[in-house]
Amino acid sequence: MKWNTSLAAGALLALSPLAALANEGAERLTRMLEQVTTYTADFDQKILDSGGQRLQEASGQMWLARPGRFRWEVDAPYQQIVVSDGEEMTLYDPDLEQATVQPLDERVTHTPALLLSGSADELTESYEVTRSQQGTAETFTLIPNNPDTLFESLKMTFYSETLGRLQMTDSTGQRTAIEFDNVEQNVEIADSRFSLELPEGTDVIEQTRS
Repeated sequence: MKWNTSLAAGALLALSPLAALANEGAERLTRMLEQVTTYTADFDQKILDSGGQRLQEASGQMWLARPGRFRWEVDAPYQQIVVSDGEEMTLYDPDLEQATVQPLDERVTHTPALLLSGSADELTESYEVTRSQQGTAETFTLIPNNPDTLFESLKMTFYSETLGRLQMTDSTGQRTAIEFDNVEQNVEIADSRFSLELPEGTDVIEQTRS
């Protein structure tokens, strides 16, 4: 079949502004994330169904230090702690007296804290990134290149270059929205924050990398 060069050229011209915008968004997001070595905040998390109906709410605190270390504590309605020391991730449920330990997932898709504590280059290599701005609010939309992820899109909103909101949407249309408050960046965090001493009698489930 003969290739229509004029159509091909037209298609490339049409796509080039989109590619430029995507590259600009990825570069801007990388620069902003690379400025952050540590991050602490309170958070409120809401899970909504595809119709906007609220399914679940949670609140707590988070601490992260790059690369790969974080602590995510849910206080209400049920306590839960997720901790990574950069090599392993532990999810501890005090009510069930159970902990799951697994190698750190390099796909940075399991938790928002893990995603944020990964390397900026790895993040922008794994996702197509576009950027929009309204006043001091910058929103980056990330679409994963690999279909084997826990969400179909992720939006990160920065206010005056400080992360203030995350929104994830999965394949069913369910949305997880996380608002951050009392944010502190690049403050010292004790190493002990990223370790977890489990109470005696805790049922520990060890998972290996698949």
